[in-house]
Amino acid sequence: MTTSSTPRPAALIVRQASPPNLESPFSSLDGRITPGESVYVRSHFPAPELNAESWRLRLGGQVDTPLELSLSDLRAMPAHTVAATMECAGNGRVYLSPRMPGVQWDLGAVGTAEWMGVLLRDVLGQAGVQAGALEVVLEGADCGTLTDPGRTPGNIHYARSLPLAKAQDDVLLAYAMNGQPLTRDHGFPLRAVVPGWFGMAAVKWLTTLHVTDTPYQGFFQTVDYSFWQSRDGLSPQMVPLTTMLVKAQIARPAPHDCVPAASVFEVVGTAWTGQGDVTRVEVSSDSGQTWAEAELVDPPQTGVWRRWRFEWQTPQQPGTVTLMARATDSAGRTQESGHDVGRGGYMINFPLPITVHLRGQEA
Repeated sequence: MTTSSTPRPAALIVRQASPPNLESPFSSLDGRITPGESVYVRSHFPAPELNAESWRLRLGGQVDTPLELSLSDLRAMPAHTVAATMECAGNGRVYLSPRMPGVQWDLGAVGTAEWMGVLLRDVLGQAGVQAGALEVVLEGADCGTLTDPGRTPGNIHYARSLPLAKAQDDVLLAYAMNGQPLTRDHGFPLRAVVPGWFGMAAVKWLTTLHVTDTPYQGFFQTVDYSFWQSRDGLSPQMVPLTTMLVKAQIARPAPHDCVPAASVFEVVGTAWTGQGDVTRVEVSSDSGQTWAEAELVDPPQTGVWRRWRFEWQTPQQPGTVTLMARATDSAGRTQESGHDVGRGGYMINFPLPITVHLRGQEA
């Protein structure tokens, strides 16, 4: 059986039609888990046509026993369900000035789903990882050519690598999302879920796992999804994107919403971090000059965002106000005041300015 394209609900915002890059309307935030039909879609190449019966996952490289596993083989292994917040590394790119290349995501290239599948470490355990192994390269069936941000060396597959320690920790090879089989746009029949990392690591349409004893130097590891970082006082060097940064976002009011002046308005949103838990969220209604603490709605859960709310006493007079939110996590990390230019169009975690309009009370 071959899946067909999943009908796309009108609620999703089309940022690019082909290949589909679809954004969740962040203002529709309701529960802690994002409904499957509202989870954002990030595609680099057209979604491949894969058949559940003939598809195979191949594992090779620095292993004792190369494997070839069917979907039935994977389903026969111990299943695990993991709730994880996943954010595209370019989420919020529309707020950068000057404009950066790439999909112009607003607030909705992020969501939280419950994923079911097998742990990557269990698959690696079947094969037996050899001494000296360094990374696991994950390659999808999707392929094509790109010219931005760099030109690919011809037709290539989407692929990323994980350090062996991460691969043998909490990485899931998922075949279901929110209790339903993966749709084509979300990586049917198998995709990776890498808790705490940006979404570029969550390779879709998985077909190949390759254990290597040298650092992977693929296009999406070194040209794209990398950034300039200074280490030990040396000149900046390019390093791959990995862990999500601490971040809070305002869901309601949405950008450019109108709210009544001289009233109490409940500001709501979510906050997340790639390591540890969010411990504090603050809200500013004066463009970041002063901050007040918000109430965290959800209990802490590693790898999952926490919803928050804030009772905002709106100004007495109509006008325009800029709201911001910022988060702090259990390691003491707080959102930075501005964007590091070395990150280019990625890792946007400064407090995003949400402009709202105050209207006068009707007579």
